[in-house]
Amino acid sequence: MPHAVTPSIDRRDAGFTIVEVLIALAVVAVSILAIGSVMSTNVRGVRSLEQHVTLMQTARSVMTAEVPANAELGFGARSGQLNEFQWRIDVGPLGEEWAVKGADVAWIPALVRIQVRSPSGAVSELKTVRLIHGSAK
Repeated sequence: MPHAVTPSIDRRDAGFTIVEVLIALAVVAVSILAIGSVMSTNVRGVRSLEQHVTLMQTARSVMTAEVPANAELGFGARSGQLNEFQWRIDVGPLGEEWAVKGADVAWIPALVRIQVRSPSGAVSELKTVRLIHGSAK
């Protein structure tokens, strides 16, 4: 029965050299840095998106809570603060072509602009059209 030959561990090609280990570590380090860079970019993007969503939610809250009903709406401006967000509502005529001289018009369209500024300085503006009493001018 033949005996199995066991390889000798003392040979020069039996393991990795220190240069090969250092190159492998350098490749791993560069890969980790690339992954970290991608992750930090994603975190900044998510944070920016969260701030934008909060700004839009606040603008919608202002639009629903602070814009009066059509029967009470009139031309002019109002402003205030909701949480840490500053808001301003401007109500003006939609255009002169809607005004009919001498006509008894009960309702006319008005442009309502809602501007919301976040504590960081970002601004969102929503525009909508509402009907107001014809005598509101």
